[in-house]
Amino acid sequence: MTGPAGNGTEPSGNRRSAARLAAVQALYEMDMVDAEADAVLEEFLAKRWRPGDYTTDPDQGLIEPDKEWLGDIVHGVSANRDKLDGLIGGALSGQWTVNRLETLIRVILRSAVYELDNKPSVPASVVIDEYLDVAHAFFEGPETGLVNGVLDRLARNLRTREL
Repeated sequence: MTGPAGNGTEPSGNRRSAARLAAVQALYEMDMVDAEADAVLEEFLAKRWRPGDYTTDPDQGLIEPDKEWLGDIVHGVSANRDKLDGLIGGALSGQWTVNRLETLIRVILRSAVYELDNKPSVPASVVIDEYLDVAHAFFEGPETGLVNGVLDRLARNLRTREL
Protein backbone atom coordinates (compact mmCIF):
# COMPACT_ATOMS: atom_id res chain seq x y z
CA MET A 1 0.00 0.00 0.00
CA THR A 2 1.15 3.48 -0.69
CA GLY A 3 -0.68 4.84 2.32
CA PRO A 4 -3.82 4.51 4.34
CA ALA A 5 -7.07 5.55 2.73
CA GLY A 6 -8.13 9.08 3.38
CA ASN A 7 -4.71 10.75 3.52
CA GLY A 8 -4.44 11.68 -0.14
CA THR A 9 -2.85 8.44 -1.25
CA GLU A 10 -4.45 5.19 -2.29
CA PRO A 11 -3.76 1.51 -1.95
CA SER A 12 -1.84 0.27 -4.98
CA GLY A 13 -4.45 -2.46 -5.36
CA ASN A 14 -7.07 0.11 -6.33
CA ARG A 15 -4.82 1.38 -9.11
CA ARG A 16 -4.24 -2.18 -10.29
CA SER A 17 -7.99 -2.81 -10.26
CA ALA A 18 -8.45 0.27 -12.43
CA ALA A 19 -5.63 -0.96 -14.70
CA ARG A 20 -7.35 -4.33 -15.11
CA LEU A 21 -10.62 -2.69 -16.09
CA ALA A 22 -8.86 -0.35 -18.52
CA ALA A 23 -6.84 -3.25 -19.96
CA VAL A 24 -10.00 -5.23 -20.68
CA GLN A 25 -11.52 -2.19 -22.38
CA ALA A 26 -8.38 -1.61 -24.44
CA LEU A 27 -8.11 -5.29 -25.41
CA TYR A 28 -11.77 -5.29 -26.40
CA GLU A 29 -11.14 -2.35 -28.70
CA MET A 30 -8.07 -4.05 -30.14
CA ASP A 31 -10.11 -7.18 -30.88
CA MET A 32 -12.96 -5.25 -32.45
CA VAL A 33 -10.91 -3.05 -34.79
CA ASP A 34 -7.74 -5.16 -35.13
CA ALA A 35 -5.58 -2.38 -33.70
CA GLU A 36 -2.05 -2.49 -32.29
CA ALA A 37 -1.44 -2.32 -28.55
CA ASP A 38 0.66 0.86 -28.48
CA ALA A 39 -1.79 2.85 -30.58
CA VAL A 40 -4.77 1.80 -28.46
CA LEU A 41 -2.96 2.45 -25.19
CA GLU A 42 -1.84 5.89 -26.32
CA GLU A 43 -5.34 6.85 -27.42
CA PHE A 44 -6.88 5.26 -24.37
CA LEU A 45 -4.72 7.16 -21.89
CA ALA A 46 -4.96 10.45 -23.80
CA LYS A 47 -8.71 10.46 -24.37
CA ARG A 48 -10.40 8.03 -21.98
CA TRP A 49 -8.28 8.07 -18.82
CA ARG A 50 -7.05 11.66 -18.89
CA PRO A 51 -5.50 13.29 -15.84
CA GLY A 52 -8.26 15.11 -14.02
CA ASP A 53 -10.81 12.44 -14.95
CA TYR A 54 -9.87 10.35 -11.96
CA THR A 55 -9.31 10.74 -8.27
CA THR A 56 -7.34 9.15 -5.47
CA ASP A 57 -10.55 8.50 -3.52
CA PRO A 58 -12.37 5.35 -4.70
CA ASP A 59 -15.64 6.74 -3.30
CA GLN A 60 -15.40 9.85 -5.47
CA GLY A 61 -15.04 8.39 -8.97
CA LEU A 62 -12.55 6.72 -11.26
CA ILE A 63 -9.22 5.70 -9.81
CA GLU A 64 -6.12 6.43 -11.87
CA PRO A 65 -4.95 3.14 -13.39
CA ASP A 66 -1.46 1.87 -12.70
CA LYS A 67 -0.10 2.61 -16.17
CA GLU A 68 2.76 0.12 -15.89
CA TRP A 69 0.36 -2.68 -14.90
CA LEU A 70 -2.05 -1.65 -17.66
CA GLY A 71 0.68 -1.66 -20.30
CA ASP A 72 2.02 -5.00 -19.10
CA ILE A 73 -1.39 -6.67 -19.32
CA VAL A 74 -2.22 -5.23 -22.74
CA HIS A 75 1.19 -6.02 -24.25
CA GLY A 76 1.39 -9.40 -22.51
CA VAL A 77 -2.03 -10.52 -23.71
CA SER A 78 -1.31 -9.23 -27.21
CA ALA A 79 2.05 -11.02 -27.43
CA ASN A 80 0.78 -14.30 -25.91
CA ARG A 81 -2.71 -14.50 -27.38
CA ASP A 82 -2.31 -17.93 -29.00
CA LYS A 83 -0.91 -19.47 -25.82
CA LEU A 84 -3.64 -17.87 -23.70
CA ASP A 85 -6.36 -19.03 -26.09
CA GLY A 86 -4.94 -22.57 -25.90
CA LEU A 87 -5.10 -22.52 -22.12
CA ILE A 88 -8.62 -21.10 -22.12
CA GLY A 89 -9.79 -23.57 -24.76
CA GLY A 90 -8.57 -26.45 -22.63
CA ALA A 91 -10.64 -25.21 -19.70
CA LEU A 92 -13.88 -24.77 -21.63
CA SER A 93 -16.47 -27.51 -21.41
CA GLY A 94 -18.73 -29.11 -23.95
CA GLN A 95 -18.95 -27.58 -27.38
CA TRP A 96 -17.48 -24.24 -26.33
CA THR A 97 -14.43 -22.90 -28.12
CA VAL A 98 -12.55 -19.67 -27.55
CA ASN A 99 -13.89 -18.29 -30.84
CA ARG A 100 -17.49 -18.92 -29.73
CA LEU A 101 -17.05 -16.79 -26.62
CA GLU A 102 -18.41 -13.26 -26.67
CA THR A 103 -15.51 -10.88 -27.32
CA LEU A 104 -15.70 -9.22 -23.91
CA ILE A 105 -15.65 -12.55 -22.08
CA ARG A 106 -12.72 -13.66 -24.22
CA VAL A 107 -10.63 -10.58 -23.35
CA ILE A 108 -11.53 -10.83 -19.65
CA LEU A 109 -10.37 -14.45 -19.64
CA ARG A 110 -7.21 -13.68 -21.62
CA SER A 111 -6.27 -10.90 -19.20
CA ALA A 112 -6.89 -13.04 -16.13
CA VAL A 113 -5.06 -16.05 -17.53
CA TYR A 114 -2.13 -13.82 -18.48
CA GLU A 115 -1.89 -12.72 -14.85
CA LEU A 116 -2.30 -16.25 -13.52
CA ASP A 117 0.48 -17.45 -15.80
CA ASN A 118 2.85 -14.48 -15.48
CA LYS A 119 2.25 -12.75 -12.14
CA PRO A 120 3.02 -15.32 -9.43
CA SER A 121 3.36 -12.54 -6.84
CA VAL A 122 -0.39 -11.91 -7.14
CA PRO A 123 -2.37 -14.67 -5.40
CA ALA A 124 -4.64 -16.64 -7.72
CA SER A 125 -7.64 -15.83 -5.53
CA VAL A 126 -6.95 -12.11 -6.01
CA VAL A 127 -6.69 -12.48 -9.78
CA ILE A 128 -9.95 -14.43 -9.92
CA ASP A 129 -11.78 -11.97 -7.65
CA GLU A 130 -10.50 -8.97 -9.59
CA TYR A 131 -11.60 -10.33 -12.96
CA LEU A 132 -14.95 -11.45 -11.56
CA ASP A 133 -15.42 -7.83 -10.51
CA VAL A 134 -14.59 -6.77 -14.07
CA ALA A 135 -17.06 -9.31 -15.44
CA HIS A 136 -19.74 -8.05 -13.02
CA ALA A 137 -19.14 -4.51 -14.33
CA PHE A 138 -20.38 -5.65 -17.74
CA PHE A 139 -22.62 -8.66 -17.15
CA GLU A 140 -25.47 -9.57 -14.81
CA GLY A 141 -26.23 -13.06 -16.08
CA PRO A 142 -24.51 -16.43 -16.35
CA GLU A 143 -21.42 -14.96 -18.01
CA THR A 144 -19.79 -14.33 -14.64
CA GLY A 145 -20.31 -17.99 -13.72
CA LEU A 146 -18.53 -18.99 -16.92
CA VAL A 147 -15.64 -16.64 -16.12
CA ASN A 148 -15.42 -18.00 -12.57
CA GLY A 149 -15.48 -21.64 -13.66
CA VAL A 150 -12.83 -21.24 -16.35
CA LEU A 151 -10.53 -19.21 -14.09
CA ASP A 152 -10.94 -21.67 -11.23
CA ARG A 153 -9.98 -24.61 -13.49
CA LEU A 154 -7.01 -22.75 -14.93
CA ALA A 155 -5.80 -21.51 -11.56
CA ARG A 156 -5.72 -25.10 -10.28
CA ASN A 157 -3.54 -26.05 -13.27
CA LEU A 158 -1.31 -22.97 -13.41
CA ARG A 159 -0.91 -22.49 -9.67
CA THR A 160 -0.88 -26.05 -8.37
CA ARG A 161 1.48 -25.24 -5.48
CA GLU A 162 -0.64 -22.30 -4.41
CA LEU A 163 -3.98 -24.09 -4.57
